[in-house]
Amino acid sequence: MIVVMKPGVTKESRDQLIHWLKNLGLDIHISEGAYQTVLGLVGDTTKVDMDLVSSLEIVDSVKRVTEPFKCCNRKFHPEDTVVEIGDVKVGKGHFCMIAGPCSVESEEQIVAVAKAVKASGADMLRGGAFKPRTSPYDFDGLKATGLELLKIARAETGLPIVSEIMSTEALPLFEDVDVLQVGARNMQNFDLLRELGKTNKPILLKRGLANTLKELLMSAEYIMASGNERVILCERGIRTFDDYTRNTLDLAAVPMLHELTHLPVIVDPSHATGVNRLVPPMAMAAAACGADGLIIEVHNDPIHALCDGAQSLRPEQYEEVAEKVREIRRVIAK
Repeated sequence: MIVVMKPGVTKESRDQLIHWLKNLGLDIHISEGAYQTVLGLVGDTTKVDMDLVSSLEIVDSVKRVTEPFKCCNRKFHPEDTVVEIGDVKVGKGHFCMIAGPCSVESEEQIVAVAKAVKASGADMLRGGAFKPRTSPYDFDGLKATGLELLKIARAETGLPIVSEIMSTEALPLFEDVDVLQVGARNMQNFDLLRELGKTNKPILLKRGLANTLKELLMSAEYIMASGNERVILCERGIRTFDDYTRNTLDLAAVPMLHELTHLPVIVDPSHATGVNRLVPPMAMAAAACGADGLIIEVHNDPIHALCDGAQSLRPEQYEEVAEKVREIRRVIAK
């Protein structure tokens, strides 16, 4: 249920209403816009007399929400959320470029890539230290050592670092990681999502390869209902019957998610296509359809990459893509 307050309501009057609603056993999420305050009521709202609340002088309107997701619902929070990572902002017109290798392989590799993508305008550095692989025989990351190498690259460049977390047991290792990524395979690892909700870390939540948008939003709800509202959604392609690309990039998900939720939405064209020559056009298309950012795989030696070299751009290719994306952003901003 949503309670929309009238403009100019005093804090005292608002707090009295909130106190009364909390006494009914409800959790209240407060969203303060430029002109109105919206109260999101979470819990058993059958106890609430809608007519009584509507009749209050300080209340503009009361609405029931039919969708199962509440915290991330735009009806609860009409204003776009901006997730801040140091000086970097994502959402509400702030476009973020995240780039780096699929996996951290050595200090020389990650520092070289970090310097290259920063020179091309990247805002954050991505790199996998814990890698979920389809085959148990594939390289699955340097683990804690990989995280330490990412921190060295951050010290060299100043770029915030983004890395994937796979289990709750690994949380202590990620204390000094700027953004925690939940990969597609873990999108419905609900124990992990609940624990991430207890942190104050920005969470980059990727859509599962066979999951609906509602399921993605329900996963975001797990994080937010546990107290962490710093969530960034990521469309990274879904599995279909096509066999020419790794996945099918669902760009219609971007404007649809913007209708449904206030959370920022970024796109991963690298995992979506699995083919490096397809990354540039899909990155440009993502920028054109309103994405709040891109996460792109970049490797200084893709042929010898230990993970996903086929979908990785070389630094000079990334520079070209970044410039084209900026051009498209300038066009759609007019």
